[in-house]
Amino acid sequence: MRILHVAAEVYPLVKTGGLADVVAALPAALADRGLDVRLLLPGMPAILNGVSDLQRVIRLGPAFGAAVITLCLGRLPDSGLPAYVIDAPFLYRRDGNPYLGPDGRDWSDNHRRFALLGWIAAHLAGGDLDHDWQPTVVHAHDWHAGLAPTYVAQNPALNTATVFTIHNLAFRGLFPL
Repeated sequence: MRILHVAAEVYPLVKTGGLADVVAALPAALADRGLDVRLLLPGMPAILNGVSDLQRVIRLGPAFGAAVITLCLGRLPDSGLPAYVIDAPFLYRRDGNPYLGPDGRDWSDNHRRFALLGWIAAHLAGGDLDHDWQPTVVHAHDWHAGLAPTYVAQNPALNTATVFTIHNLAFRGLFPL
């Protein structure tokens, strides 16, 4: 079984709550049981600086407001698990909180920032981005990755299973239409 965990946080690189702890522990525990596990993370500065041996998989764009998007593959610092990182500077290279600007309010483009995360997950599931690896299960963690199962469902040819876990119901990622 090949499992892709999709999340906006992972300990120790980016952590605002318990989500980062689960995303660090669960994939590692599954890998210890012999499953082929990878993560997909947005290219926030701490993630780009913390994932080692980043190599470009494919270059895309424009999409979701970003002119250039580079999907890279590297290794997490603690577990050594493979992690895809979406390097889209226009959307992710921002200091501080991954969800909030310096004014304490949501980034005005969070809907695009995290829609891209789910879109990349679905295209990995479809075998469009990495011809060497394709997940059989996409596990989306919290609202940031919540569109991944929807994007996967839009391709009826895919046999990819999806799991959506809500870690904190207080944060729902609600946006105006």
